[in-house]
Amino acid sequence: MGDSLVDKVAIVTGSGRGIGRGVAMMMAEEGASVVVVDPGVNVDGTGLDQSVAEGVVSEIRNAGGKAAACMESVATMSGGEKIVQTAIDNFGKLDIVVTCAGILRDRMVFNMSEEEWDDVIAVHLKGTFTVVKHACILFRQQRSGRIITFSSESGLVGNSGQANYGAAKSGIAGFTKVVARDMGRYGVTANSIAPRAETRMIGAIPDNAAELRARSGVASLSADRVPETRDPDNLAPFICYLASDYASTVNGQIFLVHGDTISLMSQPRPLQAIYNPSGHWTMDELAPLARDVLTRGITNPAPPQEPR
Repeated sequence: MGDSLVDKVAIVTGSGRGIGRGVAMMMAEEGASVVVVDPGVNVDGTGLDQSVAEGVVSEIRNAGGKAAACMESVATMSGGEKIVQTAIDNFGKLDIVVTCAGILRDRMVFNMSEEEWDDVIAVHLKGTFTVVKHACILFRQQRSGRIITFSSESGLVGNSGQANYGAAKSGIAGFTKVVARDMGRYGVTANSIAPRAETRMIGAIPDNAAELRARSGVASLSADRVPETRDPDNLAPFICYLASDYASTVNGQIFLVHGDTISLMSQPRPLQAIYNPSGHWTMDELAPLARDVLTRGITNPAPPQEPR
């Protein structure tokens, strides 16, 4: 066992399986007391199984670590508050929040229902807010804390059939940057992970999804990927690093983590610009400059296709 998180208390949402489980296990190995948050739902958010969280808690305890289970939903404000309170009730304090909880309801935007939109936003985006908000009340008082959220390439780059998921993940990236600025003055850091890993959520995507996207002329995120190690446990070491004192000055960043590779993502910034000294554009002035300068050479990720 390591010692980078000794005497720390961590909440890890969605930690009954997949990436979250790996994070919870390694944080315990590094000396943290861990609240394993997972109601044991299916990938689409249905069902409940309390044995999922309890099983991880048993593994941690059997290995000599400290853990407590929590089956509250992150999708409600009361759930977020109870999750934070579970850490206080069991371990007396809170130092780290990792928000891995998520569900999938993939659908092309023209077929997506309001319920499918709302459910995914509720678990991912609101579910990040509910826990982080209540944790930040404590973090502000104690003037310390670590927040690690989960964004996605689907939100940062875009992926066909994931309007709800992509919107939530893009929102989480923006939310994390704001929280970093809100809380940095209190000694708190907030960073986000865009993961690549073989989890239940990836397994729920149809095997022919890439083929279907290609037929539609939609660029897939996986089109240029090379074979890599996609064990979800491979993300845990870097997340533990961000949660540790080693990363006390790392704040407001997004990292792409997959296999043996960890990448710092660029911050959005202007690439090129056009300027009118008069302060007002006419269409005759704007159209040729926008076409020949501002947007020249950009790639359409989904060019029009002939009807089949």
